[in-house]
Amino acid sequence: MSASLASRIPSSFRDLPPVVWTLFAGTVVNRLGYLVTPFLVFFLASRGVTGTETSYVLGALGAGNLVGPAVGGILADRIGRRPTMLIGLIGASAAQGALFLAPGVWTMAAAALLISAAGSTVSPAAYALLADAVDSERRQRAYALFGWGVNIGTAVAGILGGYLAARGYWLLFAVDAGAMLAYALVVVFRLPEPKRTTAGRNPEGRPGERKDGIGYGVVLRDRLALLLLPLFGVQLFVYSLTEVALPLAIRDSGLSPAVYGAMAAVNAVLVVALQPFATSWLARFPRLAVQGAGSTLIALGVALTGLADGVAGYAVSVVVWSLGEVMVAGIAAGVIADLAPAHARGRYQGAFSWTWGTARFAALTLGVATYTTLSPTVLWWTGLAVGTVTAAATVALRTRVETRTAHELAA
Repeated sequence: MSASLASRIPSSFRDLPPVVWTLFAGTVVNRLGYLVTPFLVFFLASRGVTGTETSYVLGALGAGNLVGPAVGGILADRIGRRPTMLIGLIGASAAQGALFLAPGVWTMAAAALLISAAGSTVSPAAYALLADAVDSERRQRAYALFGWGVNIGTAVAGILGGYLAARGYWLLFAVDAGAMLAYALVVVFRLPEPKRTTAGRNPEGRPGERKDGIGYGVVLRDRLALLLLPLFGVQLFVYSLTEVALPLAIRDSGLSPAVYGAMAAVNAVLVVALQPFATSWLARFPRLAVQGAGSTLIALGVALTGLADGVAGYAVSVVVWSLGEVMVAGIAAGVIADLAPAHARGRYQGAFSWTWGTARFAALTLGVATYTTLSPTVLWWTGLAVGTVTAAATVALRTRVETRTAHELAA
């Protein structure tokens, strides 16, 4: 890396190894093609799929996020990080073509299931590869950089998607599939496969050999991970309401879809602009304390949505939860990576990604149902309550996590 280029990189990311930067670049390319999912409802309507039939396809898309991470975690530990990523990227790319060419609702649903299931196998392998590449001290920054790449790509894709959709939905599918194949080429030619680790370690951090098999028993025996994952899951559910319920609130306020687009742009600009600097500044504080504070901000921002009745009010709520999003970037994934024995990093990240998929699925189903059948007020204030409680519970586990991490470093 040249001196001039290095000087332009935020200080919090400068000492990260080439593997991390390669994953960052591949992620940006891949997310530039994140076009089909945001416009899927419009594409389905253009094919005459509306009402209940639309829910079948969207439900299949959500269900795939419950399958892919679990499979991806096992494969990442069993056959390797790179092969798993290639299976997911190539499979999801092929599924994009299948969805575009699908002749009916059920074939569309099957293709949507494959898109999300194959696509979501990539994250556990990529996260495990990040954990392989950096030590515990730098993992949060590596995961924050990865998340920064997701936000950069998604922000550009939001603008690109609207432009392409107006000129033909086939362009969305072509760019999406092409971006996945481009990332696959990056994996083939630029990413090394780490040396495999087979020795086991007690899940509580004590040295010793243990046969863990290839399933998720190693995670299920880890009591600390089983405490943290549900807490992170509830926090991710509250965050997912910003994607699922916010558009409903804006619609019910009589505002146009363009307002939601503007709110998404506010979020993207704040995260992309602030995250590198916030990551560096917040590194001086305990990770779980930052996670708790950021999660509380996200919950507060979500609750403020219930008080908004115009563009200004929604903008304030988006700014609040966006600042929380900036604070928590990379922390949860980094903590889970630190808990994982080296030979089981794929499965630990698979469990974390599955938690993320479950949270999004719950927001799509339980969150929307609460909003429509009970009331928006119930959803917003429940989000504040559970978000605040789980944030406090996460901070309460700080000593146990730090003790466990110290054992792993000593070992």
